[in-house]
Amino acid sequence: MVPDPPARATVVALWKPYGHVSQWGPKGDHPGVGELLAGVGAAVRCVGRLDHDTEGLLLLTDDGGLLHRLTEPRFAHRRTYWAQVERVPDEAALEDLRRGPRLGDGPTRPCEARPLAEPPLPPRPVPIRERRAIPTAWVELVLTEGRNRQVRRMTAAVGHPTLRLVRWAVGPLTLERLGLTPGAWRRLEPDEVDLLGAHHRRPAPAPRLRSRRARGR
Repeated sequence: MVPDPPARATVVALWKPYGHVSQWGPKGDHPGVGELLAGVGAAVRCVGRLDHDTEGLLLLTDDGGLLHRLTEPRFAHRRTYWAQVERVPDEAALEDLRRGPRLGDGPTRPCEARPLAEPPLPPRPVPIRERRAIPTAWVELVLTEGRNRQVRRMTAAVGHPTLRLVRWAVGPLTLERLGLTPGAWRRLEPDEVDLLGAHHRRPAPAPRLRSRRARGR
């Protein structure tokens, strides 16, 4: 008797809308993503997290190996964020972001940062606060680590608090490529899962430590 082929892991892409938390059930006044995922078993786990006030691409899977590769910091997987910030960052502020500002829990890794034309995103259900005398601008940040509220803390550290935040991509998969809208989800195709896994297969090199003599200089 020929054994059945092993079941393929479930990997789901969701455009997490504003107000939902990155867990299956509710937390306080905020609903969980489980209410959006009819037909998906609760065995899937969120790959990382998006705060309730952050929108965008959230992956969920029951594949432990993929979950590990996408959440283990040493694999340094790329996540692209679009942030609407107060005031227009100049090149000095963008360079500070690229170098990695120091936060309360230590310096951040270098990242990519560039100005962004206002993206064609759907309006947020709760509008951002607007101040007549303070303009806003959009920036794109590509990070390889995922600390708690990191983007918001980074932009605040360089003088440009974040007003709206959208995770646009995880690795090579973007919301546009996946054809998602807020609250919508779909299962990834096998080639998309393979693409995602290949993109995060190689761990980032460990930081080099300077000798005691060099550190004393």
